[in-house]
Amino acid sequence: MRHLPCLLLFLFCLKPGYSANANDTYPKNLNIDIVHYSFELKLNDGSDEIQAKASIAVKLKKENIPTLRFDLVNTNAELKGKGMSVLSVSMDDQLLTFTHQSNELLISIPPSNVKKEFTIEIAYKGIPNTGLAIKNNKYGDRTFFSDNWPNLGRNWLPLVDHPYDKATCEFKIIAPVKYQVVSNGIKLEESMLPSGLKLTHWKETVPIAPWLFVLGVAEFAVQYVNEFEGKSIQTWVYKQDRDAGFYDFAIPTKDVLNFYSEYVGPFAYEKLANIQSNNSSGGMESASAIMYSENSVTGERTKRWRNVVIHEIAHQWFGDAVTESDWDDVWLSEGFATYFTLVFIESAYGHDEFIEGLQASRKQVIEFQAKNWPYRIVHQNLSDMTKVTSGQTYQKGSWTLHMLRSMMGEENFKKGIQSYYRKYFNRNATTDDFKLEMEIASGVKLDQFFSQWLYQGGTPTLKGTWHFDLKNRELTIELRQTQKDFAFEIPVEVGMYKSGPLISDVQKIMLKNQPLKMTFSMESRPDKVVLDPNTKLLAEWEFIEKP
Repeated sequence: MRHLPCLLLFLFCLKPGYSANANDTYPKNLNIDIVHYSFELKLNDGSDEIQAKASIAVKLKKENIPTLRFDLVNTNAELKGKGMSVLSVSMDDQLLTFTHQSNELLISIPPSNVKKEFTIEIAYKGIPNTGLAIKNNKYGDRTFFSDNWPNLGRNWLPLVDHPYDKATCEFKIIAPVKYQVVSNGIKLEESMLPSGLKLTHWKETVPIAPWLFVLGVAEFAVQYVNEFEGKSIQTWVYKQDRDAGFYDFAIPTKDVLNFYSEYVGPFAYEKLANIQSNNSSGGMESASAIMYSENSVTGERTKRWRNVVIHEIAHQWFGDAVTESDWDDVWLSEGFATYFTLVFIESAYGHDEFIEGLQASRKQVIEFQAKNWPYRIVHQNLSDMTKVTSGQTYQKGSWTLHMLRSMMGEENFKKGIQSYYRKYFNRNATTDDFKLEMEIASGVKLDQFFSQWLYQGGTPTLKGTWHFDLKNRELTIELRQTQKDFAFEIPVEVGMYKSGPLISDVQKIMLKNQPLKMTFSMESRPDKVVLDPNTKLLAEWEFIEKP
């Protein structure tokens, strides 16, 4: 999923130009459940055309459903010959009638007066326009790498190409013998075939969203680094990058897996593979098999790429195991992975680095908001898939979780996160689902909090002064909100630093729409008075001493 800008360390793996919402416009059919996808693909070095068969297990929840709909980009003049051509569709060896146009595959199925499960087989071929990139890597070697985010899988696979319908999957790949093949789940077979070909079969036994399906075919160097709870930790890098890649990816994967398993809940998948690829400029958190930019391998274990690895592993919990029901709620994936990257950093590398990350993130939110004031994290009825995420989805989503954690306290926050993860494990969730679990954990209604941080735009802009009255030994603080359009109800901590101690005395005040004036008794004039000394508030401010 993504393309990583080099602006700041903590934009871990931003997707290109994309944003988040509650009921998007995808044509869902909740009476049809895709249970399993099996894809058989033949790849070759003579052309970019793939020859394929998809076997799709379907369960009907309602009687007499006449038509199945799948997303599949069809060959057309606009794509200059690229796209997929369907050769046949069958069920139980009986050919079915279908139409394939406007990137929709509509299949007529026999009427049934019972709810049942059956398998549809689709034979097709074509040259992918995108989704599966067939091109040379930086060393000039031919490779095949998927990048299905957010809805590009339809360019090479027939899918219900939306996160609401999770399914298990498998890939059976026939390719020239020189290639190694990696995909989701566990490898079931690797067999030599005639004519210099090899069959590799991977199967994912845990239901996942289609954009998490992954395929990597290249001349890899492969290392089985370690195990986590009996599950393999693997590194897949270009053969030329064997030494540097094995060094870079050796850590901190196991430590991260341990941390999130303890803090959040069990790891869902059969393995965890870190994979060098040329179809991402950042990271893509495909379930059990994470893709990274080919430039991520440096042999230097840089902090930047270390943090990308942490972020993508966090996605195995948030986005992969618990998946947003609609693109409108994509912050449940990106905001969560961004914040839990910082939570791991706090545990592993210290509180100072955690605070540095929050401060850098806050700066990005404020800069974005200045140019895009009405932008909100949870939209409504997203129709433009070029706006699935933005930097705010990551950074403001992350800050929303940080403020929620500060409000609830660590024990209740962790309890709520664990309950949310347990309830929606390998399922889909909405923002309201998450809110309810956190309300139960905290015993507090969170309507106001979620409304102002996720369903409206803007961030608080504060202006205030402090003054110490030596005669009366009183500190007076005046504070007001100055942002346009949106009002906030926010707790503001005020730190009063006395001569000598490094830690401030902290007073918490609740700031609403009206200007606030508060007076505190103090024995002596403080050396300084600051807002938000512990980095708990997403806001910008001007706060000075008043003569």
